[in-house]
Amino acid sequence: MTRRQHDVCRFLLFQQFGEQVSVVGKYLLQKSPSPLHLISSETHLDTEQVKKILCILIQQNIVTFGQHKRGFIEYSIRTGEILNRLWFPKYIYCAKTLYGDAAELLLEDVLQRGQVQMSKVIEVVMQRFNEALETSGKQKISESFVVDKFSNLVRTHFLQRCLDPIKSDSNKVVGLEVSEEEETLYRLPDLSRKRKKSHDDGPPAKRSKSEVEGERPADDEGDGIFWRVNNERFHQMFRDQAIVQAISSKIDRSAGEVLRAMLRVSEVKTAGMATVTTPISVTEIFNALPKDLMARPLLETYLSLICDDSTNFLSKVGDSGGGMYSINIYEALAQLVKAHIESVVQERFGSKCLRIFRVLLLKKHLEQKQIEDFVMISAKEAKDLLYTLFSENFITTTEISKTPDHAPSRTFFLFTVNIQHVASMVLNRCYKALYNAMVKKETEVNEHRRLLDKQERMEAIAASVEDASQRDEILNTITPSEQEQIIKVRRTIQMLDHSELQICEGIFILEMYLMYFKQRQKDKS
Repeated sequence: MTRRQHDVCRFLLFQQFGEQVSVVGKYLLQKSPSPLHLISSETHLDTEQVKKILCILIQQNIVTFGQHKRGFIEYSIRTGEILNRLWFPKYIYCAKTLYGDAAELLLEDVLQRGQVQMSKVIEVVMQRFNEALETSGKQKISESFVVDKFSNLVRTHFLQRCLDPIKSDSNKVVGLEVSEEEETLYRLPDLSRKRKKSHDDGPPAKRSKSEVEGERPADDEGDGIFWRVNNERFHQMFRDQAIVQAISSKIDRSAGEVLRAMLRVSEVKTAGMATVTTPISVTEIFNALPKDLMARPLLETYLSLICDDSTNFLSKVGDSGGGMYSINIYEALAQLVKAHIESVVQERFGSKCLRIFRVLLLKKHLEQKQIEDFVMISAKEAKDLLYTLFSENFITTTEISKTPDHAPSRTFFLFTVNIQHVASMVLNRCYKALYNAMVKKETEVNEHRRLLDKQERMEAIAASVEDASQRDEILNTITPSEQEQIIKVRRTIQMLDHSELQICEGIFILEMYLMYFKQRQKDKS
């Protein structure tokens, strides 16, 4: 975890939970794990206050805890969970795209609460959804409709069960269990076991609370199961979308649909962090494609075309079943990362440096004279450009000496690109840029808060007035100079929002690539 990531984590905690939570979070980022008394003394906060803050962070899956060998409880912060909050809007949009408005409200409520019981979230979503439908004059939705949407999110692993608590002999919670079987995290409660309302016991006021609530879906094991969002599943889907989008722009949309179908089939066959998917037959791919999209001979043509492409996204691994194909996830992410880094090189250093960078990616190791010949630039210019790239750590050198004394006259100096090192460096700069953009936007909003609040207040009053002349008179209370200032501020905020989205997309690709690179190294060892 770098300093830039810590800055972003602290800012997110401050922005979403307030100053005191960010103080505790900052301490845990620096000295994690820590016991309660140490957190309280170091942050100069009351113990009861720290307890409440830790409860909030545990509820939001940001802090975890475990028992030290000496018996006391230690608290650790999960930086990944804080940074995942950058993708919450994208999670919600993804749920809406896949399963509709009800799923959007379900996921929004689960993300807001962190951990929630199924019955509670369904009750809240039904109330919100039906209020909106009643306002628009449409028919209300049933409970079974919302339950089906929740079930769909669980079956596709977008929601999962929270880990069960571990209790000591004195019945105190000392940690969280680790589930040995992954499928238990996605086991839905028995929704058929509902307590029915009894109409013979008089009006609801004379019945017990449990009987009145009998219409709510009863979670398994006495309504004691809590659910949370599975971040990894969403990231897997975003990864697949990036790969499909890349091949669609390189070849065409039909090729992207072929790859999408393959990724959909491989979801149930391939482990989450596998660098290469399990082989898939042409027949399985053809059956997974939308009907009437293409004939089988055309599918085989597209598969051959993608295999022959220089991106190396797809490879043929067998001939059974009309041909067996597998997607190289690691190689696909490597190509996406290279494209991102090439874009950075071009923007910072120009087209000639980009040519040098691409030649080194292609040829791996080259001397300066060879680079001059391949890139077709003069020796003086090549030396200046190579030094620029080297000083900024985009390229490195490897020394190969003919003699043991490593004399410069008898040593080959080869330039190369360490793509993992460059990706880590660019990722760090992305976090720095993201932090600067977030701070700048916060500053702009705080500086012009009075003016922005005034505009919102005037617009709200004008919306409640029916007479057009009165409405115009209310809106004209904002002077032209103030209106001009508001337009300028909103344009700046919109530009910073757009910048944050673009930076986050780059961060996602870079982090995903580095994660798969580590997994690949682990598989090799």
